[in-house]
Parts: sequence; C-alpha cells; structure tokens
Amino acid sequence: MLKKVLISAAGRGTRMLHLSQDRPKHLIEVNGRPFLYYVLMNLKEAGFKEFILVIGYKKEMMDEFVKTYQNEFPIKIINQFEILGDKKYGTALPLQCAQDLIGQENFLAIYGDNLYSIDDLKALNIDDEYNYIAGLNHPNPEKYGVLIRDGEDYLEKIIEKPTTYVGNLINTGLYKFTPEIFTKLPLLTLSPRGEYELTDAISLLAKEKKVKIKEIKDFWLDFGKPEDVQTISEFLKNNN
Repeated sequence: MLKKVLISAAGRGTRMLHLSQDRPKHLIEVNGRPFLYYVLMNLKEAGFKEFILVIGYKKEMMDEFVKTYQNEFPIKIINQFEILGDKKYGTALPLQCAQDLIGQENFLAIYGDNLYSIDDLKALNIDDEYNYIAGLNHPNPEKYGVLIRDGEDYLEKIIEKPTTYVGNLINTGLYKFTPEIFTKLPLLTLSPRGEYELTDAISLLAKEKKVKIKEIKDFWLDFGKPEDVQTISEFLKNNN
C-alpha cells in the first residue's frame, strides 16, 4: 500500500481572477471550508497516511491552514519558492522539491485544485513497478492532454490540446509514480509555454513502457474558475 501523497499547491490560480487576489485558490472556501480540505479528506478516506504539500504563493496562509487542520491530516510543508524561486514555472517542479522527502517509495501525486472520488483514489493505490496516469472520457478532449494508448493498458504518448481528433481519453492530473520519475526530471527542457512539464517526464517513461493508464470511474472536478465554486458547492451538498 502507498502511504505518501504529493499535493502540488504552489500557484496562485490566476484563472480564479479576484477570488485568488488575497489567498491561494486552494484555500477559497466552499460550503464553509477551504477547497483543499475536501481534497485531503478524500485522500485520507482512501487510505493515504502522509501528505506532502508543496506551497509557494501566500505561504503564511498555507501555514495557517496546516496548523488549523494538523489534528486531522499529517502534513509536511515544502516551500517551492524558497527552493527554486518564484520565477520558474511548471508542473514538474513540486516533484523536484519533494524528491528527498519521498525517497525510494512509490507515491501518489495530485494537484491541490482537483477533486476525485474516494474509490478512484483507492484505485490508484497500486504498489507495483509501474507508473500510472488517470484518464477520463471527455466530450471536449481538444481542451486537454489526450492519452494515446499503446495496446490495452500502456500509455504511448500524451498529445496536448490536439487540433484534430485523436481520442477522448484525457489526462486528469492524478498519478501514481515510482521513484523512477525523478530520473527523468533533470532531462526536461522548457516547453513551448516556458514551463517544466510533468507530462514531458511521463512521456519519457512511456517510451520505455513504464506507464499504464487507469480510467476514472466516478468524477474529476477541477477548481479553476470562479464559477467552479458554485458547481462544487452544489456537488458536495448533493453527494455528502
């Protein structure tokens, strides 16, 4: 069984507009609690024991959040901005910062602005020698990274925001990694949008047939835009 979860929550969340002016988007309240609370609660209910939270923007507010909920969640904080500065960007950076804490264990990686069901999180708790990427069939795949299969189980590659139809199984940003992911991080170069992309590291592993696809059965909720606050509020009320 995996114990550790890496939660990436360093960014401000500019798509949240005015709502993230004075706080990280992960701490915007939904039904009286910060969104991040629900992320952690579902991870805890799914059986994960150790939470590594990579922070940056408004660090003092994240520190306060951890202090408030320290009895419910055993969280270790890593400040990405202190380690790498606040001028480097990319989804690969939290892994770079957390490598020493994770060590040689398999682990789950998740973004702090994404909510998944307890069952889907449990399904990614696979303590084997493969890496896993969670995919979801989506009606608008052109807005996301699309997962291309190699046979039944394996990932061949990820095509970001394809302009022609290549499939509708999209990347939801939920991963199970082996420590081998850390060997690919030093090989990354800046992507066309000027960031160090975690998906580029995953693609390198996929070329070696070391990444499998796991399909999400329940839901994936992205907390990115102001209207998502109301959507997720209603979802939580209707689904306990």
